[in-house]
Amino acid sequence: MTRSRMLGLLAEASLLGVAAVDAGLNAAPAWDETAYAALAVLALLVRRRWPVPVFLATLPALAVSGSVIATLIALYTVATRSSNRWLLAGCGVLAATGYLFPGQDFDLFSIDVVLGVIYATMTAAAPIFLGQFVRTHRELTLRLADIEQAREHERRLDAQAVLAKERNQLAREMHDVVSHQVSLIAVQAGALQVSTIDPTARTVAENIRRLSVDTLDELRHMVNLLRAAGTPATELTPQPTLSDLERLVNGSGIETRLVGDAPEGMDAPVQRTIYRTIQEALTNVRKHAPGGVATVEFTRDDTDLTVTVTNTPPTRPTLTLPSARHGLVGLRERAALLGGTVHAAPTSNGGFELQLRLPIADR
Repeated sequence: MTRSRMLGLLAEASLLGVAAVDAGLNAAPAWDETAYAALAVLALLVRRRWPVPVFLATLPALAVSGSVIATLIALYTVATRSSNRWLLAGCGVLAATGYLFPGQDFDLFSIDVVLGVIYATMTAAAPIFLGQFVRTHRELTLRLADIEQAREHERRLDAQAVLAKERNQLAREMHDVVSHQVSLIAVQAGALQVSTIDPTARTVAENIRRLSVDTLDELRHMVNLLRAAGTPATELTPQPTLSDLERLVNGSGIETRLVGDAPEGMDAPVQRTIYRTIQEALTNVRKHAPGGVATVEFTRDDTDLTVTVTNTPPTRPTLTLPSARHGLVGLRERAALLGGTVHAAPTSNGGFELQLRLPIADR
């Protein structure tokens, strides 16, 4: 048995003992007063389950013999269990009336009657106010506990949202940056394997290509895990801009033509979206159209900026590289954050086209 349970039982026994002593001292030898006093004390055992009936059961002992303790305990229990003002007022009036009843001479002009009414009112009001105070304290404690639980839940949700956002950002950057470089290693190793006549170099190139492909598999598995809890994310810094576009094209390892001028004065998010779209398109050309020629075209009208990357069919054997199509998913997410769209489809001549369209009317 816990200590709090033992203290509760001790307090209960003390209250019943005080009520029994009060009833014993006030009850006359008459059998009816003794019966009423015993009923009042025994009824207190179930006062928490039936507070109002128990209170009514204590009134005869109060009215006949003046045993007030049992009535006050029952009235306090009623006040802790109910907030109905009419019920509490009615119980208070009954308790005060019962307190006045034994042996009173109801001479309205007597000072004793006036003092008796005052004492009876104070005696009945005390347990009611105390019970309401305890009830309010309990309700406030429970409400504060609920508020704290709600705040803790909100803190957990905020932490999960931040973690999901960071995971999504990390997954996007891993795909856009790391897989870009590893894919280039795999393609160049494959080209070296096909073109060299040195058996040792061919073996080394094959190992490099195989390790690169395995690395891409592991990378895409990690991206899948990170994206499982991801949400549309903002960009990480530092990020490339259109000033880095020439370096991207020169380091792509494929023949690329630029048609039109790259837009100037665009916001940083727009520049990063254009850069990542071109980067993903060139990566796909290296993987799926080796030997093909890519064309990056910028067009602009009054409302939209369009970036189109097309490529010719492959002229060399295509290497089988793993792909989970997370690149296109990430590009569509980036474009959607800016109110734009991404369209990708094969061309009629066997090539492929990736088109980014962004609204610029209000930029």
